Amino acid sequence: MHPTTDNRPALLLAMGEGVADRLLTTAHRTRLATLTRTDPHLVAHDLTTPDPRVAAALAEAEILLTCWGATPLTPEILDRAPRLRAVIHAAGSVKHHITDACWDRGLRVTSAAAANALPVAEYTLAAILLAGKRVLGSAQRYAELRTDHAWLTESAAWGNYRRTVGVVGASRIGRRVIELLRPFDFEILLYDPYVDVPPPGVELVTDLDDLCARSTVVSVHAPQLPSTYRMIGAAQLAAMPDGSTLVNTARGSLVDETALLPHLLTGRLHAVLDVTDPELPAPDSPLYALPNVLLTPHVAGSLGNELHRMADQAIEEVARYARGEPFAEEVRASDLQRSA
Repeated sequence: MHPTTDNRPALLLAMGEGVADRLLTTAHRTRLATLTRTDPHLVAHDLTTPDPRVAAALAEAEILLTCWGATPLTPEILDRAPRLRAVIHAAGSVKHHITDACWDRGLRVTSAAAANALPVAEYTLAAILLAGKRVLGSAQRYAELRTDHAWLTESAAWGNYRRTVGVVGASRIGRRVIELLRPFDFEILLYDPYVDVPPPGVELVTDLDDLCARSTVVSVHAPQLPSTYRMIGAAQLAAMPDGSTLVNTARGSLVDETALLPHLLTGRLHAVLDVTDPELPAPDSPLYALPNVLLTPHVAGSLGNELHRMADQAIEEVARYARGEPFAEEVRASDLQRSA
């Protein structure tokens, strides 16, 4: 990129290796080339690289379009980006690459967290509905028995009619889950210490133990913060009724898995875990084989063609910036104290 009379903002793609190819379609790259001065095929996988093309593009960039694997924007990197005014993140949390130096320099930041919330909420809805029907266990039993069975008798305690779902955290995802649950016959409880007025039709519960004790399904949607570490611990798990289900699509660190495991081993509780702590359980972890546990490899968030939804939102933010308009999903430093 070189100085020019073209008044479109200069943009540089900055994200992990291979991410741009999955994130951006040909139409996305074409639109970026229309809205900005950019080489839509130049992707800076590492902003510390001595590659002269990346260095020149970074020096000219007014916008960084980032995604997973973006280089943390340290003071040293920002010194090499004197024209930088905005970071548009085509994914959820910006905590991995937005540093205090970004706020100190007055950079504007936006993320596609709202777009990424949708598939997580959809996964959660599916998990809640399938948990009520005991789909995982009944499928395994069916495969083992392969004969007629008294399913109506065995399923007497199953079902989703007038069950109680406890939502922990009124995050974007938590609120979207509540909206998706509305067409069904659920009682919905919400625990979030920062919420004074719950969404319509939702009961705000001020004690987490109380929510756990009253819920058939407890679904975790709080951010990963020091204050939320192991928030679902021994007391909360003990309070959950026999046969109830814990769903965690947030972060593994929010649940005390050491305290959870005995409840799972005895079959007293069920769990749907899309995240664990550590992220990859040990090869000998019982979580892989327990019949009352659905363990998935962090797939609730955007993947496959769902990445294109995040790209759509990010490019709309590029368009707003180019028109001199406010971002629709701006992130501020103060937001990070209570969000992922």
